[in-house]
Parts: sequence; structure tokens; C-alpha cells
Amino acid sequence: MQYHHHAPPPTVSVIVPALNEARNLPHVLGSMPDVDEVILVDGGSEDDTVETARRLMPGIRVVQQNRKGKGNALACGFAAAKGDIIVMIDADGSTDPGEIPRFVEALRRGADFAKGTRFVASGGSADITGIRRLGNKALSLFVNVLFRTRYSDLCYGYNAFWAAHLPIFGLDHTTPRPASGVWLWGDGFEIETLLNLRVARAGLRIEEVASYEHRRIHGVSNLNAITDGLRVLRTIMREWPRRPIPNLEVEVAAAAATVAGRRHRVSASMRTRAAASGRKPARAGARGVS
Repeated sequence: MQYHHHAPPPTVSVIVPALNEARNLPHVLGSMPDVDEVILVDGGSEDDTVETARRLMPGIRVVQQNRKGKGNALACGFAAAKGDIIVMIDADGSTDPGEIPRFVEALRRGADFAKGTRFVASGGSADITGIRRLGNKALSLFVNVLFRTRYSDLCYGYNAFWAAHLPIFGLDHTTPRPASGVWLWGDGFEIETLLNLRVARAGLRIEEVASYEHRRIHGVSNLNAITDGLRVLRTIMREWPRRPIPNLEVEVAAAAATVAGRRHRVSASMRTRAAASGRKPARAGARGVS
């Protein structure tokens, strides 16, 4: 197979769901590495979240989510992303944008899905409570038994993946919010678990990436350990019957071919440039974050 030796490295899109996070954005956007695209998904903020984002980062793309909840915000952001790699972070300052290169490098090494974890060496958390830690550990163990995975931190939402795998998630970003106000399945904080389980069901290669969770800088979290924990448990049980994902085998094969082609083209490009300069080839990463 012939590869285009001058192909650019994979592009990176960072998705930032936000609701009334104007005071936290200076830290989050100010710490952002030089990626190709940052998308702020606004959930109907009543403060100047959108204006602050545009002032701090004039090139930022702003998307309005069509329903409510973090899951819907991420679905809308994923659909709008143009990059080869998609990274999901929080707008409250708890996830460090400076760690993005670790996730990109994991994907470049061969992973399909880079899963953040607070519970390995060099990871940690300044925010998680004892109850949440215990619940997360129990849910992670439960999933590992049912789905034969090795997740150490099921409920952490700092993840990255190749955009070619997006169809595997089967997320709905077009249905309007029901008149009754009821949230659609996957629109809440259970989104992280839903993604993790569908990645496992698809048989994708998962690599955990150490991450440190900081305390929210300003404001109060919308997370509720009890109600959101129960929603996560229901997500696990709904996914456990392993109902067929429509066109799963076709989607996985197509995504694998796309991702493999991208990795090979980047590697060939790096080798060619290194040979021309007489230097030893470095490992390729995304533009501005390697």
C-alpha cells in the first residue's frame, strides 16, 4: 500500500460542555494546548459563558445543545467536531487541558479509546468524596465482571477517541427535547458509562491514561452521588443484555480501516521528514500537542 508521505498529522477537536461556567473558562481555555479545534457546547447559560469564551479564544466554535444534560451536550459537540481525534473535558477546571497530549499519544500508540483514570500511579483526585470513591469502585468491579473489562475508574469523564469510531456510540443529537421535559436516555451524567460500555461491546482497544482531577474552581457541581449512581447502574443493566448495535460489525471494520490508514500515513510522514533532516524519527502526535 502506498502512503502519502506529506500527509498532515491527525487533527484534534476538544469538546467542552458548559453551563454557567464563565468564571472557570479563563483557567480552562487559558490552559488549552495548541489543538486544531475547541468546541464549547452551551447548555443555555444564564451568565456570560459564551461571551467569555469568545473573548478568551476568538477562534472557538460555539454550539447550542438541543436538549439538556451533559450527555446531550457531548453528543452535540461530537457531531459538530471536524477533527480526527476527539477529546472531552469539563469546563469547571476539574480536568486539566494540559493532559491532552497524554490522551493523544495513547491513541497514536494504537488505542482506539483513551480512558482517563484517577486510580493509577500519577493519577489522583482532590475532589472525589469517600462515598463517590466507594461507589465508583463497586460499579467498576461490576462492569469488569459483566463485560470482561479492566476499568479502574468507570465514572471519570476525561476521555479521547478516534472520531471514526463515533457511529459505534449511537448517540442522538437531533431529537428535540420532549414537551414533557423528560430527559432522553444518555442525556445525563451516565454518558461516560454509556460510552465506556459501548466501546467494550464493540471490542475496541482501550488504554487507560493517568489523570489528576482538581477541585471545581467556582460554582457548585450538579452531580448527585445517589441519583446519578443509580442512573449509572441502570445504564449498566440496560447495556448488559448486549442487544445488537445496528451495523456494529460494519461500523467497527470501517472505523478500524480509517484509523489504521491515518496512523500509517502519519508514521510515514514522520519518517520521511526525519530522513530528509538526518535526524532520528520522533513519535508522531497531533499538531501542537505532541
